[in-house]
Amino acid sequence: MTDSDNSQPFRVDGITAPLRYASFRRIWLASLLSNLGILIQWVGASWTMTELTSSADKVALVLTALMLPVMLISMPAGAIADMYDRRIVALVALSIAFCGATLLTALDWLDFTTPNLLLTLCFVVGSGMALMGPAWQSSVSEQVPSEALPAAVALNGISYNIARSFGPAIGGIVVATAGAVAAFALNALLYLPLILALFLWKRVAEPSRLPRERLSRAIISGVRYITNSPPIKIVLARAMTTGLIGGSVSALLPLVVRDLLHGGAQTYGIMLGAFGFGAVIGALSIGEVRRRLSGEAAVRACTLSMSGAIAAVAMAREPFLTAIALVLAGAVWTMGVTFFNIAAQLSAPRWVAGRSLAAYQAAFSGGIAIGGWGWGRLTDVTSVDTALLVSSALMLISPLLGLWLRMPRIGARGEDAEMLADPEVRLPLTNRSGPVVMEIEYRVAPENARAFHNLMQDVQLARQRNGAYGWSIARDIADPELWTERYHCPTWLDYLRQRNRPTQAERALDRQAVAFHIGPDPVRVRRMLERPFGSVRWEEDVPDPSANERLPVDGKPSRRL
Repeated sequence: MTDSDNSQPFRVDGITAPLRYASFRRIWLASLLSNLGILIQWVGASWTMTELTSSADKVALVLTALMLPVMLISMPAGAIADMYDRRIVALVALSIAFCGATLLTALDWLDFTTPNLLLTLCFVVGSGMALMGPAWQSSVSEQVPSEALPAAVALNGISYNIARSFGPAIGGIVVATAGAVAAFALNALLYLPLILALFLWKRVAEPSRLPRERLSRAIISGVRYITNSPPIKIVLARAMTTGLIGGSVSALLPLVVRDLLHGGAQTYGIMLGAFGFGAVIGALSIGEVRRRLSGEAAVRACTLSMSGAIAAVAMAREPFLTAIALVLAGAVWTMGVTFFNIAAQLSAPRWVAGRSLAAYQAAFSGGIAIGGWGWGRLTDVTSVDTALLVSSALMLISPLLGLWLRMPRIGARGEDAEMLADPEVRLPLTNRSGPVVMEIEYRVAPENARAFHNLMQDVQLARQRNGAYGWSIARDIADPELWTERYHCPTWLDYLRQRNRPTQAERALDRQAVAFHIGPDPVRVRRMLERPFGSVRWEEDVPDPSANERLPVDGKPSRRL
């Protein structure tokens, strides 16, 4: 799955450990250049908008145009990343972003750029990156071992923030000396190394014994998994809230430079560089912070520190003081975002990792996109410093969310369990036969009834996030020891997927439930077909090779599956 330069042992929890794996190292270095180009373009686009219009709303919408696609297409992108070769998906996505950047360069060269056209092409570039994000991030687990995954996630954050340290300053110099068109052209060129690195990556795919899901089904499966996974829902809610409130700094920084510091493009680049420099410090500190603080305590410390930093940016009128505040803001912002990212990655098994990351990206980027528009509107009505102070106040009280939505403990990803053999079947079935009804009978001592019922609530979530619906648990009123668990799967193929998706921890829940069973006979399991007529072949039928693609018509008995 991964390759290393040598076989010598090394610390897998060290921040640089993932760089020992050649595939990860090549892609990481190329992504550093790509991130550099994206930020150079962002500087060019943001500053161009300040020259094209005086509207704070339009200036803030540059960030919205880049981030909104992540919210809109992340879930389909995550499903695609889980369904297809992630390397190919990433290459297609990069090609879209490259074409958008190239077109923006050409139009700006011809002096055809307008505010709406600039926003449209930023949206195209953002769409390419939104499609790439889940495929790229979920493929990290294919480049490094699972124990090195947290360090790899942190390194990806460092890649972006190293670029953020130097990219904006370079972008400011490029825009000041050669114009925005040079920034757009440089971004297009810097996509090429990552395209080449991904092209050269020899990805080793793990073939699935079951057929690939359709896109619509894959999206539904991802949504179902997330809605039945409390840790992921908490991460999404906290990430979206943080993006909504804390995105004010990124959205309004061009106006801070123009209206509060009375600077130009070069000053803007320096301020973004200060934020990026702080981000690198924050990324390098993540390992130490993880060892000292729990996930909730770390996020709380980051948000409180971010509140103070935003307030300092709002009140400072000297570039030096603003830069110091932005260094602090960059450090704590990056740490908070990385904690959310790690929690999202490690809270989902491999089969749904892309969709889990897509949901995280959609929530976080959607918060930034909506917040960017909102902070721009508030600035139009009031002023830049007032909008930032409001953001600071909201960030100050945001840790109260932890009282209801406490961050999950960040540990190792739940390992996928071994594939189970298909159950014995005497009725001829196809993949489309269904719905399948499962009934599992347990005998539980009356004194263990409450403990068993409480455990089954966790079993319910595990069944539902892996594909079951209509789950219930019932107790026989004439035989109080007898409990029946019942749930449905849409088709036989969906049942086989649901049966083989659980992680080792989820399989342990099953074993705990079985441990409550008493009596001489084992737990009784029934697998039943809810629509036997029209879903099965008559005994005397000759098998039809195309039968799998045919469905019952009008609910009437059919002689084909």
